[in-house]
Amino acid sequence: MTETDIQNAIRVAVSKDCIIFRTNAGKLWQGKVVWSKEFQQNVLINLRRVEGLPTGYSDLSGVRKSDGRAVFIEVKKPTGVVSEEQKKFIAAMQQCHAVAGVARSVEDALKLLEVVT
Repeated sequence: MTETDIQNAIRVAVSKDCIIFRTNAGKLWQGKVVWSKEFQQNVLINLRRVEGLPTGYSDLSGVRKSDGRAVFIEVKKPTGVVSEEQKKFIAAMQQCHAVAGVARSVEDALKLLEVVT
């Protein structure tokens, strides 16, 4: 099972209790979309590099419906390694009383959502 498969299974499982979004962190490119006769498809021109969400931001984020608490779930495969940036982000969100942690399965995510602090 890939990390994307785990993410999708978690999204379905928690959707009854949370409004949840898949997020992408890091850098991306923006520009104007134009039709290229040469490539026979749309291309981007006037490219500029922009920063998305900060490095370490969790894969899934949203709100728990029962109490409105913010939710941040970092999804990993069973052998996946949590980066230092991800650990720092999770700790910062927990200090703000958000529900935040790592889930390697649907069961992990559901347990995380049950935690009351």
